[in-house]
Amino acid sequence: MAAGFLRAIAERFRGRPVDWDELESLLLQSDLGVKTTMQLVASLQAVTGFSATADQVEREARAELTRLLPEPFPPLLPLPGRPRVLLVVGVNGTGKTTSLAKLGALLGREGNSVVMAAADTFRAAAIEQLAAWGETLRIPVVRGAYQGDPAAVCHEAYETAVRDKADFLLCDTAGRLHTKHNLMQELSKVKRVLARRDAESPHEVLIVLDATTGSNALEQAKQFQAACGLTGAILTKLDGSGRGGTAVALQQELGVPVRFVGTGEKETDFAPFDPKKFASEMF
Repeated sequence: MAAGFLRAIAERFRGRPVDWDELESLLLQSDLGVKTTMQLVASLQAVTGFSATADQVEREARAELTRLLPEPFPPLLPLPGRPRVLLVVGVNGTGKTTSLAKLGALLGREGNSVVMAAADTFRAAAIEQLAAWGETLRIPVVRGAYQGDPAAVCHEAYETAVRDKADFLLCDTAGRLHTKHNLMQELSKVKRVLARRDAESPHEVLIVLDATTGSNALEQAKQFQAACGLTGAILTKLDGSGRGGTAVALQQELGVPVRFVGTGEKETDFAPFDPKKFASEMF
């Protein structure tokens, strides 16, 4: 995982007074978002009396950002007598289908039984991609026809999960631009259909975000939050981003915590989000 964006920022001021406008700009470039950046700069100024050193910037900013991250979430656990349903959403190109499969693998390693729903019927290759993952991981995949009804696929997958007494049902969805109203409405239909079988379903709605896209990832989360509600995020490509501020911005600006992180191509390059580990490596 790329590391140390605070250390890199602090080095810019080594041997000279901190320029607050420059610091603000650098923090914004680290994907922290406007709200967190303003809060962080104000906190630094209050502590240092407007005359900060590079070491103070690194030390105080790391402490403040660590404080802003949420506490670790408890592991996902099965529900008594019914599958726990997770709906995975996001735009194209974030690694959504792969992340869903890796999440299935993680749950399987923890001793759970899983069913996956290939409800991305918009992209034919997504159905085959998830089916291939299913064969590799030995996880059953319920598939629909290309350009079929995603809600119908999720309904059939739910029935399969109930019949097989599966602990978890993971529903893939089509990658969609957050500006496409009709596709966002399709997600609402999927949620309504799942709720007919379990009023609390889906129990989790996770958005997959590319950590390298910065403020665009935050805007995506805002739109999906408004359209379908989010219980958390999966942050991918952290191995390719030395910034990592997106994790803080999601929590502070939207109240959407990062639940899982992806750091590579292998199925094991995926783990629950550990705020302390993240802070030590990224900050």
